[in-house]
Amino acid sequence: MVRPERQAAFPRTLSSDIFDSVAKHILSRHARDPSDLCGPDLRGATVLLPNYHVAQPLARALSAAANLPALLLPRMVTLDDWAQSVPLAAPAATDSQRGTLLYQHLRRQQWFENADLWSMTQELLALFDELTLALETLPRDAEAFAAAVQQVYRARQNAALQLEARLVFELWHAMQAGAELDAARAYQQRLAKLAAQASQPLFVLRASGWDALEQRFLDEYAKRAAVEMFDLREMAPQWSGLLHDHVPFRAQNIPALGDRLRFFAATSLEQEARAAAMQVRRWLSEGKRDIAIVAQDRVAARRVRALLERAQVLVADETGWTFDTLSVSTVLERWLTALQSDFYHHDLLDLLKSPFIFADMTAADRKAAVYQLEQLLRKQGVVAGLEKFVALAESETVLHQPLARLRQAAMLLEQNKKTTLAEWLAALRASLRMLGIDTGLQQDEAGAQLLRALETWQQELQADAGRYRFAEWRRWLAQQLGTQTYRDSGIDSPVRFTHLAATRWRSFDAVLLLGCDADHLPGAADGGRWFNDAVRSALDLATRGTRAARQSDDLLALLALNDCVLVTWQKDRNGEKGLLSPYLEMLRDLHTLAHGDDLGERELHAFLAVEEAHHVALPQAAQPAPKVTAQAVPASVSISACNSLVACPYQFYARHILRLNELDEVQEGIEKRDYGERVHQILQRFHECFPQVSGHPVEELEAALRRISEEVFADLLQQDFAARAWLARWIVALPAYLEWQAENESQGWRYAEAESAFDWQLEGVRLRGRIDRLDVREEEKRVLDYKTQSEQMLRNKLREPGEDVQLACYAYAHEAADAAFVSIENGKVKLVEPKHDVPLLAQLNAERLVQAMDSIRGGAGLPANGIDAVCVYCEMRGLCRKGEWVSV
Repeated sequence: MVRPERQAAFPRTLSSDIFDSVAKHILSRHARDPSDLCGPDLRGATVLLPNYHVAQPLARALSAAANLPALLLPRMVTLDDWAQSVPLAAPAATDSQRGTLLYQHLRRQQWFENADLWSMTQELLALFDELTLALETLPRDAEAFAAAVQQVYRARQNAALQLEARLVFELWHAMQAGAELDAARAYQQRLAKLAAQASQPLFVLRASGWDALEQRFLDEYAKRAAVEMFDLREMAPQWSGLLHDHVPFRAQNIPALGDRLRFFAATSLEQEARAAAMQVRRWLSEGKRDIAIVAQDRVAARRVRALLERAQVLVADETGWTFDTLSVSTVLERWLTALQSDFYHHDLLDLLKSPFIFADMTAADRKAAVYQLEQLLRKQGVVAGLEKFVALAESETVLHQPLARLRQAAMLLEQNKKTTLAEWLAALRASLRMLGIDTGLQQDEAGAQLLRALETWQQELQADAGRYRFAEWRRWLAQQLGTQTYRDSGIDSPVRFTHLAATRWRSFDAVLLLGCDADHLPGAADGGRWFNDAVRSALDLATRGTRAARQSDDLLALLALNDCVLVTWQKDRNGEKGLLSPYLEMLRDLHTLAHGDDLGERELHAFLAVEEAHHVALPQAAQPAPKVTAQAVPASVSISACNSLVACPYQFYARHILRLNELDEVQEGIEKRDYGERVHQILQRFHECFPQVSGHPVEELEAALRRISEEVFADLLQQDFAARAWLARWIVALPAYLEWQAENESQGWRYAEAESAFDWQLEGVRLRGRIDRLDVREEEKRVLDYKTQSEQMLRNKLREPGEDVQLACYAYAHEAADAAFVSIENGKVKLVEPKHDVPLLAQLNAERLVQAMDSIRGGAGLPANGIDAVCVYCEMRGLCRKGEWVSV
């Protein structure tokens, strides 16, 4: 063990001193011939590295220590890679193969009927690997294993614990019985062979504890060849024990750290991310070219990346992201979701808006097809069903090819069958080719890796004969995507994301420890469903304590080797007080006691304030009153456009001049509007059969009206069970309607026509629309408009003359002397007539429309002056920005 002398203070270049010490010690073990200009031959030695980033500084230190023009370096390798170089006679089973075998076993036994067996499989396999690597102390049979578990739990007669222990042991034993090795056993055997072949010196760089198997390997290797350990915990003794309560450490022994370590306590996630991004930019401006962001909080890391990229700073990522968090996997999820939901319209539109689908089409053609389909679906109101969409698009040639490809791809993935995982994967890949998704994925580095992963899994599982339902396969695929990691190797940047374990023996120009609150450091490792820490410790398995100790050692090593570190954390999280990591809290408190300095960062707040002050301040909105050219004024207007113009000129401008109407939503349930439209259809058909009800028995009329009602509601009843409630609501009103119609006829009025369209040319504008019903009495005409609203609500509409233009427009178009609403609501039918002279209202309304359109053509403004009752339901409110206006 190499142990340099203890020092009273932290050296400013501890990293270089440590590497120099290691290099000199290695060279001292290899005497050289003075006549040999190449120096000592170190090729016979092996140096175990914690990661390959350490190789370069160690090589430089060896060359500098040798002080020679050339030097034959030792083999420098990580233990995993060294073990992989050892060949084995038997092949090793992949994780995907082991997972399917265990899943099928659990499914056959039916022990966990309501459990997610795929996640349980993944958890059990991880536990089995731990048990395998602990074989030196693990009981050799189920009884001994169960006894060991019960002893720790102090529950010798607990049948549930005994069952748990036996189940885990026997499943593990069954997985060990196969002819093929698993990854853990293969690693075990490779290390055993390396130890048995030991003949050359081994130098080991470490910063924290080893796993039990790796420690046994070193012990076995040392029996045959020299093993020398370079342990950072011993080589930097001034740091040793700082974060461990069991090591006595007095505050006065803490040297001043203010010039190398600082803490930033943020009040929110956004402030933490902004501070982190600001500090990285400051370091870059100072000329630092090797900056590590050690991300404990991945949510904060995402935000920091976004802020840095906004500032044109790319970030390399050593940690990577699992595929289930990437957009390339999202298109797979959208495709399978759309398929499983029978192409529910939201799922289908989400899929078609992915940049990866139909990538073999031009971007313009793809966008045109998606736009056309969305317009069609919203207009027709079809909720789901690919065949329905195909039928709707019969006249839309731009949609024929995309929908045909969707249909063919759907046929490749038959959901009602059970087949192997390999066949499901083959069908998935074929469907991706049919949809052009594979072309899109191949053009993306992450997408290409995803396709290779799908191909690899398919090849690995060719021999698996288990058969799975579509839903089972989807859960398996989702889990696989959550276990595979993508790392973007195409970014070369001085700024990199990494994780704490990857910083062992590394030094940087600057280090940002991001998200170091108590929830993320030490990380909250999930203990899973099997065994508590006491049992795991008795079985020589890793516990939360051992993981936390390793994180503590890695943190100490990082702080020891780096002279510029900023720690960020959130002291307020969603309105609750947040705590700093206990490791760093202890260090900060000791430093405060010794030097009166809590190491708080004091400059970043000022920089953030300056940055905030430089944000562009958008001018506050004023009440809009846009003007339009004469050519932009519509030549014809509908009744609803007239109502918009009267209610709010700006609403008319946005809806009918700019044509910014919101897209209609595809209705998934029956709405009041649907109910009203069906009532109109029923009454039109009824009066075509019975222009007059007088002279017909009430029973015959009511039966006919009921039969017509059921026919008109038939399609809605198939679509939505709630339509029965709307039909029942209408049926209640049938007697009242027939009574009202009889009374209407007794006054001399006769039904004349319904749903009559009109298109009147006024001076400078045409007025178009359609009335519900026209009645006549000798030479008199009366227009009626059916409303499924209460009598009082309709009277409120007519309270102010000219506010509602509907009846006035109808009366003008048909030169009618009378106009009225027919209120059909709550089993009552009432006639609601304007209190004012209808012909006069009609004439004044027409003149107002002509004058208004003429004024607009002449350049008059269209102000947003709607009253609150109009604005509350107006979809253009966000455009006019009412509520943010300032007085001018």
